[in-house]
Amino acid sequence: MTPEETQELQKCLEKVSAILLKNTPSEQLKDFGSIELAVRDHVLKEVAPEIGKFFKSSSSQTEAGRARQIQTCMGKWRVREQQSKKLGLKKGTRLSPHLEKCCLILSANVSYANTTKDLQQLTGIYVSHSTQQRLVHRQEFVEASSETAVTALSVDGGKARLRTDLGEASEWRDYKAVALHHQKCAAFFQENDQLLDWVNRQPLGEPITCLGDGHPGVWNLIAGIASCEKRLEILDWYHLKENLYKLGGSNQRLRTMEAHLWHGQVDEAITAVADWDVPHVKNFLDYLERHRCRIPDYQAMQSQKITIGSGAVEATIKQIGRRIKISGAQWNRDNLAQVLKHRCAYLNLALA
Repeated sequence: MTPEETQELQKCLEKVSAILLKNTPSEQLKDFGSIELAVRDHVLKEVAPEIGKFFKSSSSQTEAGRARQIQTCMGKWRVREQQSKKLGLKKGTRLSPHLEKCCLILSANVSYANTTKDLQQLTGIYVSHSTQQRLVHRQEFVEASSETAVTALSVDGGKARLRTDLGEASEWRDYKAVALHHQKCAAFFQENDQLLDWVNRQPLGEPITCLGDGHPGVWNLIAGIASCEKRLEILDWYHLKENLYKLGGSNQRLRTMEAHLWHGQVDEAITAVADWDVPHVKNFLDYLERHRCRIPDYQAMQSQKITIGSGAVEATIKQIGRRIKISGAQWNRDNLAQVLKHRCAYLNLALA
């Protein structure tokens, strides 16, 4: 703006402010916080809709068609039918595109009821929890896709509580998540084929490092990623070490076994406990045999900057759990699948 335009705008705003102040109850002007809310209320109700009306008319060059009311982040605006078409406003929607985005971001983190409270506190706009829920369920989330070659990924599972009839015991079911390290993530509820299809459509490197803990279901899934020749399977070092130290006993023996496993020396690690004949040690040795081919020389891998931990997917599971495991949350099967997509879409936005 030119200095003259700035001066003229200042004069107009002073006149507007004087009128708004005259029409503001004195009890709303007791402290800075109440003044702030009073000003916001006037902006949303009287100022922003009029400014928006002028901008819409100038941009669309039309006032034709029936009018409908749209809730925006700047109050309630009336939009004409032809304006909606020219400005790309979705047919039948009652929320502006930016307000929809704000609702989706908030509801990806908290319950729909809390989204309503948070949105009203942050913006002064009220959108009911049922509207928030409908917005998520009718949303078509764009499938995430890696833009660069994927060199490492990890797979893990989480649990969600399904809705049961009143008085029945809670029903917990597994879902699977995959993290393309430093890039994208995705989660699927009882849709393993879709998970594999999504992963195999990504630009996978050769080899592609696949990490997981000791759960058989994880490795059954990983077996469907790329081909055996292109896949480098690694047992997560930190899970291996955690399971090792659960054995207890002599710290010196545990440190010796850790050193052998760190260098991929499985036979030497087994020899270190050959005289220890107790059930939980036998279970650990079976675990080593089962994953022998996935226990490399971790030190060499680390020196080559190859990932040896599945922390990326564990962080994804933890972030998903913040949404689906909120106090008292229960999910219908279809709703859970949609919420998982919603949460991952938010996480992928944060990774971008």
